[in-house]
Order: sequence, then structure tokens, then C-alpha cells
Amino acid sequence: MAPPQGQMRPGRQLAVLGLIFAVLYLLVFFAAGASGSWKDRLEPKLGLDLIGGTRLTLEATNTVDGRPPTAENLEQARQIIENRVNASGVAEAEVVTEGNRNIVISLPGENRDLTEVGSAAELRFRKVLKAADGSGAIPAPAPSATPAPSGSATPAPSGSASPAPTRTPEAKVSASPSAGGQGGMAPAPSKAPIAPAQTPSAAPTASAAAPSPSTSAEPAPQSVEEQRKAVQAKVGAAAWAAASGLQAPADFSQNPALAGTLKPFGTLTGREVAVLPVEMQFNVPTVSCKQLDERPPASVADPKQKVVACEDGVSKYLLDVAKVEGTDVSDADAVLDQTSQWVVSLDFSSDGQTKWTNLTREAFNNEGQACDQTALGQDGKCRVAVVLDNKVISSPEIQGVLTGDSQISGSFNNKTASELASNLRYGALPVTFEPQQQENVSATLGSSHLKAGLLAAGIGMLLVAVYSFFYYRLLGTVIFLSLILSALLVFGALVVLGRGIGFTLTLAGIAGFIVSLGVAADSFVIYFERLKDEIREGRSPRSAVPRAWVRARRTIISANAISILAAVVLYIVSVGTVKGFAFALGLATVLDLVVVFLFRHPIMTMFANTKAFLSPRVSGLGRVLQSAETEPATTRNPRVKEA
Repeated sequence: MAPPQGQMRPGRQLAVLGLIFAVLYLLVFFAAGASGSWKDRLEPKLGLDLIGGTRLTLEATNTVDGRPPTAENLEQARQIIENRVNASGVAEAEVVTEGNRNIVISLPGENRDLTEVGSAAELRFRKVLKAADGSGAIPAPAPSATPAPSGSATPAPSGSASPAPTRTPEAKVSASPSAGGQGGMAPAPSKAPIAPAQTPSAAPTASAAAPSPSTSAEPAPQSVEEQRKAVQAKVGAAAWAAASGLQAPADFSQNPALAGTLKPFGTLTGREVAVLPVEMQFNVPTVSCKQLDERPPASVADPKQKVVACEDGVSKYLLDVAKVEGTDVSDADAVLDQTSQWVVSLDFSSDGQTKWTNLTREAFNNEGQACDQTALGQDGKCRVAVVLDNKVISSPEIQGVLTGDSQISGSFNNKTASELASNLRYGALPVTFEPQQQENVSATLGSSHLKAGLLAAGIGMLLVAVYSFFYYRLLGTVIFLSLILSALLVFGALVVLGRGIGFTLTLAGIAGFIVSLGVAADSFVIYFERLKDEIREGRSPRSAVPRAWVRARRTIISANAISILAAVVLYIVSVGTVKGFAFALGLATVLDLVVVFLFRHPIMTMFANTKAFLSPRVSGLGRVLQSAETEPATTRNPRVKEA
């Protein structure tokens, strides 16, 4: 027999709830990237504070006006950094934007240095026009002082085996085997003994961002002109005038008094050196490579301008405009060369190959005599500097016109070569970053946080269950089953959302779920107390259930809507782990509404048809039912509508 018109069918609502569970757990076990054993498929994605790991915050910087980057550039940088992190073999790393200038990299379950993935990786190939000593010290007068600026820390005649140009075999750009017969470098084995000298040049690449935080804390004026005026005031008018008048690197052996005049330039920070004119950076000997290496990121990023950069922390170069850029490289890989040394193999694009060939021809022939004698290699040919960000990785002498793909070689190991290749492969960042904070959380501490969070959640559920059974008895069973179903829905949603959108459960998220227990308890109290009111007004328990539901439903929806709205607002305006708290609170509240409509009310309708529900001792409605039986109906004051 069909139920009367308007009467609910609890079986249908329970069937819908069963269908939701079936779909959710099919996604848990068989979809949304599920893999591994059954146990692995049931594991939600946990945050650093629960399983340990590394978190690095990168702040976008601008050397000109300090304005935040555009949202498009920040998102593009996030994608490039994510590709770099994934290419390094890191699993399940999370890279997200925070605010309008920060990118946060989270690596659960592993402690490692992530600062390198935030390097700009702007690759430029520039001719070395001039070379000078970048030690910042005043050289002693000696006949061999002239060759010293070629980049060697030890003055020596240009024809000896140890002048600066012999850095060629240590760190060179060479033609690939496919370009044989088209020119190239001097045979590497003949100069292999010098290779260990390149060690310092690889180290700065990995730590280029290290000094940045110290300089980023300094307040910078709003324009380069204002910054330059501040530097001019700092070094003094005499020093600035003397530096402006230099046409070549100052020779203190010929003019010792000039050393004292230019000494204030040695006190400048990297950020202050970055705003000096290019000629001043190169011609003033007291501007050292240490200061140049500490310049903010992107200080030599403009490919259309000549720049000053250093190699191995000692050799200071004046470099030509960039004729070949990183965007001309189509692919980069870390490989072993014929001497079993790690190199970075470069594949140029079609246009890039043409540019590279033209650049090597220009350097090989020293067209227009652009390269100064101090910058020539041992065979009298120009050198081409491989510039990554603010530093020179290598500066090989070009000994032929290269028409094929090439290699960057140096004192690389597998890790450093792979990192450089990865950075070049995925392109330069459109925004420069400075690492602000790196946190390492031990796995032991994370495990203790997880246990504490689960214990707190368990105690919260237990207290609610004990109170509900004590106060509501049979109705407490409804509360207990509702909490169990809500927990199962939340758990399944955590697993699916962790795989699908990368939601990570943190300690703050567990706190959000614990708070949601209070929201769930409120809806129970509202419903059951409204049920008691209906019985007091003279209705039977069975007829009181649907009427109590109709009146309590509006209050339950309003209370949950307020909680959801608060969670949404908190999620929008907050950052970091607070977002996790807001998301967890909102998710649990929404799922609680699902359980309220599809389980709690239908099961109460079914209970209302049992004898136990009519028993004052069993149902938890004892005093209300007893008073309803003893009080005459005429003495009751029924309320027509809900207050």
C-alpha cells in the first residue's frame, strides 16, 4: 500500500545515502589516481606538520620599484617551479601561491634543500669584452700585472700554461659529436690537469640565492635614480667623480692615491652595487666579485645591455649584449662526455642554432676587434661567457665556428648537472625570487602531531557519544551512527580530494574537523529538543517526529549555513595553515548536512514506528512522555508557530 500523500519514504533517502557512499568509495579505491595496495589507496594526503618534511617560502622581488608581480607571471613562475621540483625526482611536492608575491613549496616526508628551484635560471651567452681582477685587493706593482685581469688569480704571461684563458678546458662550451669538423675547443685531455681549478665556479650556482635574504631586508628607494643618488652620497662626491672619470680599470700601481679615493666603493652592499653604471662596476677595482655576486636576482637580466659578472669569485668580466639566450635552447640534459665527466648537453632551436653559429663565428674572428687583449684566450680568440642569473658558469675560448649542438662542461657532478639541465629545460622564471624561510619538520615530530590530533578527535567523538547515550538513550544511537557516517564521508572525501586537487590534511585541518563536531551536536540538540516540545504540546511521539523535523529543519540549515559562510570567508582572507582549518570546517559542515537530511531524519521516522520509541526508559523521552500522559490536554498551551 502506498504511503499517504506528503508522507516521506525513509527508504528512498537511505538508498540515496548508500549510493553516495558507493560512488565515493569507488573513487577512493579505483579512480582519482588510486594505485598501490588497498591500504595505500586508503591513505589521505598528510601535511608537513603530520609526517614531517620541508617547506620553503619564496618572495618575488623587483630590483627597480619593489612592486608585486602580476598574477599571470606569478602563476607562470609557480608552474615552472613545480616542473623543476617534479623533475628532480620529488614525489607529491606541493607548490602554491600565497598572497600576491609569495610561492610556498611543501615537500612532505623528506628534508632537503629547495632553494635552488627558485633560481631564475636566465641563461645568456655573451662575449667577454674585457677582463679584470675582481678580488677587490690592491695589486702589488709588477711587470706581469697587465695579464692579471684576464681572469687568473695568479699573474702570468699570456703564453704560459696557466693564464686565465686556460680556464677553457675546465668549463667550456663545446660542439657536440654531431658537429664534428665544424670547429670547437682545444682537446680537453691535453689540459685536463687544470680542471680542478673550476670547482669554485660550480658552487656559486647552487648557492646564488643564499645571500639574498640579508640584502632584501634593506629598504630600497622607489627608482634606480634615487638608489644611485643614495649610493653617491654614501661613497662621497670625490670617490664618485673619480670613478666616473675612469675609462679603463684603475691602475693603483701608477696612481696609489686613487686607491684611497675609491676605497668607499668596497663598503657597498650587493644591492647598492647593482645600481652603479656598468662601466663603474667594471673599472673600479674596489668593487669586488664578492659584491657583484651578492647583487639581487636579475641584476644582469637585460639581454640588450652590456653587463659585468664574475667567474670563480675572482675574475671580473665586462660582457657584451646577449646574442644567444636560454629561450633559444630547446632541450637540455645532464650526460657523461667521452672523458666520463658530467656535462649539460644543449639542443638549440632552429633560430637558436643560427644565432649560436653567428656568435661563435663573431668570437672566433674577433670581428671589429671587440675583445680586448685581456679577454682573449691563449690562442688569441675571443671567449664566450655562459651566464646563468648573475654569475658566469664558464668562459671558454672559441676555437672554431660551431654549427651543431653544444655542451656546458665544468666541475659538475650528477646532481648539479641535472639541476642546471632541469632549470634550462623548463625555462627561466618570469619573476625573480629570494628565499625567505625554509622549515624542516622531523618525521618523529610529525608523527607525534598526527597521534595527538587523532587522539583529540577520538576523545571529542567519545564525549559526544557518551553524553548522547546518557541523555537521549535510544536517540543516542542515532547520534552515534550519524557521527560514524559523517566520519566515513569525511575520510573518503579527504582521500579523493587529496588526489584530485591536492588537499593536504594538516594539524589545523584536524582542528577544523574537531570543531565541526560541535556543529553536528548542535543540530542533534535542535532536532531532539523540538521533538520534546511537540510532545509537550500534546502530540503523540509518532506524529511529533515529522512536525519537529519541519520546524527544526530551518534552524539547522541556518546554523550550518552560517558555519559554512564563516569557513568560506576565512578561507578567502587567510593564508597558510588557516586555510586548511577553514576548508576542513566547511567540508565537515556540508557533509553533516548530507547526513542530517539523508540519514538522521529518515532513521528517526523509522524509529518512531517501533515500540521502543514509545518507551520512556528506552527512547530518552522519559519525562516528556510521562508528563504528556498525566497532563490533561486542556491545560496545555500549544504554540502555533516557532519562536
